[in-house]
Amino acid sequence: MTMTNILQLLDELHVDDVDTPTLSTSPPPVTAFLSKLQQRLIDRPQEPSVPIEQVVIFFQSADHHWLFDSDAENAVSAYVSLVRALIGCASPPPYDQAQGAPPDHYASVPNLATRVCGALQGLLQKVQAAGQDERALAVMMAVAPHVLIYTVTHTQKQPWTSVTSQKAARCLQSSLLQAGGWRDSAHMLTGESSAEGVLGAVLDVLQPQLTREAWQWCDEVKFVFAWTLLQVPRPFLAPHLPRFLGPALLLNDHHEPDKCMLGIRCLHHIVSHTAASELRALNRAHVMYDALFKHLYGTHAGVIQLTLRCLLDLLPVLESPPSSVAAPPTRRRAGRHDDVLRLFLTHMEAEHKVALRRVYAQELPAYLQKMGVCTCRHLGRLARVLPAYLEVSDAPEEVTRINALRALEHIFTAAWPRVACGVKTWLPCLLRLLVDTASEPGLSPSVTQELTQRVARCLVLLDAALDGRLQCALKQVDSSCCSAEVARCLAAVTTATESHSHWT
Repeated sequence: MTMTNILQLLDELHVDDVDTPTLSTSPPPVTAFLSKLQQRLIDRPQEPSVPIEQVVIFFQSADHHWLFDSDAENAVSAYVSLVRALIGCASPPPYDQAQGAPPDHYASVPNLATRVCGALQGLLQKVQAAGQDERALAVMMAVAPHVLIYTVTHTQKQPWTSVTSQKAARCLQSSLLQAGGWRDSAHMLTGESSAEGVLGAVLDVLQPQLTREAWQWCDEVKFVFAWTLLQVPRPFLAPHLPRFLGPALLLNDHHEPDKCMLGIRCLHHIVSHTAASELRALNRAHVMYDALFKHLYGTHAGVIQLTLRCLLDLLPVLESPPSSVAAPPTRRRAGRHDDVLRLFLTHMEAEHKVALRRVYAQELPAYLQKMGVCTCRHLGRLARVLPAYLEVSDAPEEVTRINALRALEHIFTAAWPRVACGVKTWLPCLLRLLVDTASEPGLSPSVTQELTQRVARCLVLLDAALDGRLQCALKQVDSSCCSAEVARCLAAVTTATESHSHWT
């Protein structure tokens, strides 16, 4: 930084506690400037544009040797204080979420956020220019958690961001990764080992706001927390699990569906990236199960779908999957898998909303596959639910019918010893669906083909469960009473079952 610029900036900042230098003397310590700039940012909360611009000019004009040529501890503290003051100028203002935010509550934030990005960009450029200077690297590691949280706050599409501020925040995040030598955000948080990342420091910054009371005022912290958690893979998540699980459960309990779904995603990430022994410790898995199970009584399709998928991965942590248990000497007791599937089918039977019917039909096959032969316990409910789902069209994609047929395939494969008892239920609904598919004009050829192939597959499996007795009934169908497509399908089924019988 040239002496002329120092004299000019000293005059603008009114630095009274530093001897005024002359053109022949050395410049004052950088900490004097940093503390004065920080004070200007704090003292002018209503008009922060001028002090922010002074910070931009300061980092643009200063020489990187002088910026980091101070006592390490004092300089690091001064830089962190300045960065926090800068970020505070563009932080979304708090409001009582129970009352809602005024219409122009965030009007000034995007412009200030763009200016702050420019100021922080200048600091990161000086850090890069300093190369491997230990003092510059110490400053970098100290301010990185704050800068990362700031960029995450402003890169997402939110009421307090604009296209310009989002672009500026993304550029700042790229500069941050480049200045620290990190590959991506996950590498920055975790490093090559847990000791080298900034995850702990990020959580230290967020911790005071990760409470139910603080979240009532700070909406953006929820998104920053969720983003941070979703970046952390196994095995780096386990050491920080106590600090992640509590806020994730709070977010899971949020009354707004979007934030509730965000909390469920966080819990699912924890389940997927934490060892089962860690989840079972201190009854964590039981707490998560209870927090998720209650969502099954709701009516929001997105919440229920995420809940069912999370529970599917959480249940094996709590108990062995029924399909993996060897045949016990006595009757198997019902477990949590049965509890979830029983409630699942109960709600599925009474549901009339198209969105929820699609979700239930889409998630059912995975649960039946997990249950295996223990699906027999639920055949009564399944015999009432699936025919009803096969009868109602979901054109043009027919997602519900296709997934209901997938569920039938799992039933006929895993629970075949009990299928013969319900043949009078399954056979008519499959044949009726085959006729409906051939006569439905609104279906695309690909959807018609998939439905026909899945019905044929179910008929083959049903005949196998009946030891080939279904072939006689299918051969007696009068081809003059059905369309050519139906006749061809039945002929293909008969051929396939005959080949199977000959092979066996």
